[in-house]
Amino acid sequence: MPDQMIQALGALLIGGVFVFAGIEHFVKFAAMRDYLAARKFPAPALMLAAGSAVEVAAGLLLAIGIARPIAAGALVIFTLTTNLVLLRFWASEEPERQVLRNAFLINIAVIGGLLLAGTV
Repeated sequence: MPDQMIQALGALLIGGVFVFAGIEHFVKFAAMRDYLAARKFPAPALMLAAGSAVEVAAGLLLAIGIARPIAAGALVIFTLTTNLVLLRFWASEEPERQVLRNAFLINIAVIGGLLLAGTV
């Protein structure tokens, strides 16, 4: 398989994950908003709507290959911010710490994939 096809498939897959997640956040908006509020997230409804819109829009752009560097950059910022604000494993006790740390590390790997997808 040529490199361009592999890169396009990778961008489609990683962008598609963000589109799916963003749509799911809108579908389950009330539950997600309440979760963010319980975690003392500022302006949970506004932040959830904005973050989910970024996921859908930037994920779609990345998936279809339009403005890849900008779309990937937006998703890197979104993912890094989400990691630091919501997946604070260092402030948790076991066994939650391990679950949050694993999610944090997976998101770091996703950021790596986004950086690669944005440089194509």
